[in-house]
Amino acid sequence: SRSMVVTGSWDKTLKYWPTATMGDCKAAASVTLSERIYAMDVKDETAVVACADRVIHTFDLRSPTVPIKTHQSPLRHQIRTVALFHDLKGYAIGSIEGRVHIHHYAEADAKSNFAFKCHRDPNNQDIYAVNQIVFHPTWGTFCTVGSDGTFNFWDKEAKQRLRGFPRLQNSISSADFSYDGDVFGYTVAYDWSRGYEPRSGEGESTWLHVVQESELRPRQRRSSQGPPQ
Repeated sequence: SRSMVVTGSWDKTLKYWPTATMGDCKAAASVTLSERIYAMDVKDETAVVACADRVIHTFDLRSPTVPIKTHQSPLRHQIRTVALFHDLKGYAIGSIEGRVHIHHYAEADAKSNFAFKCHRDPNNQDIYAVNQIVFHPTWGTFCTVGSDGTFNFWDKEAKQRLRGFPRLQNSISSADFSYDGDVFGYTVAYDWSRGYEPRSGEGESTWLHVVQESELRPRQRRSSQGPPQ
């Protein structure tokens, strides 16, 4: 996958582009899926793709034209983001309804699958989209960012939130960890979740947060309950 670019589109196609011949504008392979591609993630030799019909396909990039696994999302609303675990044993999806679902590939680990609510305002019951999920490359803990302008660090094994951060003046539209996990970067920008009228150029910026080990180191598993709200 390091010598290939993978793209997904609303034309329902997943395409593979060798970096050595990208100037030819010709894909090495193309896969037509059942619906528009809303989110995807690629790590090592694995790609996971979430479609508009809430179906999630997993591909082995060594044989990329046929999915090796296909699952129906248990979340009732549109998938906004999908992210592979750092160990590739499963993935997390986030929806526009402020929910995250943790899914393990192995049937033996199915008992560890769960969903939880997040990015909701407890004062007025407003619900915000989960715009992106990213996993820490070392610890395997993860971060969610949302339309509410907050980001949170979570431990899926302990099923709890590790740290929440203050709400910003605008939505957080995208985020990621650096390759070594020492820095967390996020972009504050309007995500069109409330339509055209609230659009504002104010507050559009990219920020870097230096990660402290205490913020993301996994905690001991404590119970089967979902992360606290």
